[in-house]
Amino acid sequence: MFHSLVVDHVSFSWPDGTKALDGLDAAFPAGRTGLIGVNGSGKSTLMKVIAGELSPSSGSVSVSGVVGYLPQNVPLGASRTVSDLLEISATRAALHAIEGGDVAEEHFAAVGDDWDVEERALAELDRLGLGHVGLDRTVGTLSGGETIMVALAAQLLKRPDVLLLDEPTNNLDLDARRRLYAAVAAWQGVLLVVSHDRALLELVDQIAELRDGAVRMYGGNLSAYEAQVEAEQEAVERVVRTAEGEVRRQQRELVEARTRIERSARQGRKAAENKKVPKMAANALKRKAQVTAGKQRALHQEKLEEARERLTEAEQAVRDDAEIRIDLPGTEVPGGRTVLTLPLEPGSVPADGAEPGLKALETLVIRGPERVALLGPNGSGKTTLLKRIVEQGAHVPARYLPQRLDLLDDRLSVVDNVRALAPSASVNEVRARLARFLFRGERADQAAGTLSGGERFRATLAALLSAEPPPQLLLLDEPTNNLDMASVRQLAQALSAYRGALIVASHDLPFLESIGITRRLRQDRQRGLAESSIDG
Repeated sequence: MFHSLVVDHVSFSWPDGTKALDGLDAAFPAGRTGLIGVNGSGKSTLMKVIAGELSPSSGSVSVSGVVGYLPQNVPLGASRTVSDLLEISATRAALHAIEGGDVAEEHFAAVGDDWDVEERALAELDRLGLGHVGLDRTVGTLSGGETIMVALAAQLLKRPDVLLLDEPTNNLDLDARRRLYAAVAAWQGVLLVVSHDRALLELVDQIAELRDGAVRMYGGNLSAYEAQVEAEQEAVERVVRTAEGEVRRQQRELVEARTRIERSARQGRKAAENKKVPKMAANALKRKAQVTAGKQRALHQEKLEEARERLTEAEQAVRDDAEIRIDLPGTEVPGGRTVLTLPLEPGSVPADGAEPGLKALETLVIRGPERVALLGPNGSGKTTLLKRIVEQGAHVPARYLPQRLDLLDDRLSVVDNVRALAPSASVNEVRARLARFLFRGERADQAAGTLSGGERFRATLAALLSAEPPPQLLLLDEPTNNLDMASVRQLAQALSAYRGALIVASHDLPFLESIGITRRLRQDRQRGLAESSIDG
């Protein structure tokens, strides 16, 4: 099979000597490939090496054709124009000069074959839902999601053979996500996309998992990958159980062999003491028995070590993306209890009838353990609404998890961070709670500032859910942004155990479905807050 993108034994180290990639090999075929892996596994570094933004310390990357690259963090400049972001300003300036009668040779060289560049740019913007954005508009007037989509349009304008997308949906609202999904579904060349967005990963042709410093390819989309991994892990667990049984059997046989040897030695000593065997013969028998016993012990010990090695090898094949298993009885809210009453400002435009399934709200009332999705485009005021709830207060203890995980004190250990929010809990109680969030032993003593992204998220969640008094209302603002897939799954597991009320601002529909959303609200800058009877 021909591969348009080949990574050959690539290594890369940061200036402080930290190795990010070490002898990595990978080959990506035509079609759409989803690149997944836990945070810190090297996905973004690999993308930058492929794009040529970082030079490998050894190895090489072979790419056939033009490469387009959309990084996770698009470089911005408030005074730059959309034309600048699309990288067509120089071509446009040359076109306008020629149209004005200036036929200097350098203008024709600047235009090349791109005589229709403005038309193509506007068409690409329109296809991505940005038909209202003019080429001379400044970047500072765009929302974060609009900026990402303009940056994507810039890459598509290059007509690349290979397109690299690094977490492209992180800051997109639902409408923008759907347009990006359509662009990905229609892509004909080589596409490599880093993402934890389940809906996006269902569109790919194969999954490449970067794990333990190596890339492994799986045919099919995310669902096919998960089914294959689940089947493999079931087989691995059977091997582990068999290996554990073999270790126990060899331990028993070693004990039994020692018992037989000691019994035989006692009988020999007793026979010699009773003078049933001549002394010379007894000594010869004793030496022979010792040699035989030594060989038997060595044989059984060798078999035990081999069994232990097989067990270790089997255990290494078990994935460590462990599940969070917790019980949170203190967070329970009775069904009829009023959790929140929040008077709302009326919108400048009536919400009723504006879209199917919308009903304007004058007061936001939450009762019992409702699970509320707060939907709406970027810039519609969702974060502002959550902060207003925090400022006004609820009728029950409430906690807020902002987009930035800044709840923890970086100088304190994970244990001490939790104790700061649960001062009456003993150290042993806190450690027991943290163990359920996968912080065991020395891991619980790590300073918060040294944690990886996924670890920091779990520590924040542990602190939040262990707080005193137990929170009966949780406010979460885009909780899955910047989380790897294992962390998203762990968040869903933790929230499944949570028994209070939830208000979750998110564009991640699969995640909202996984946590059992019972009610949907839509926030709009002009129409205010409305009850929605439809998804999205």
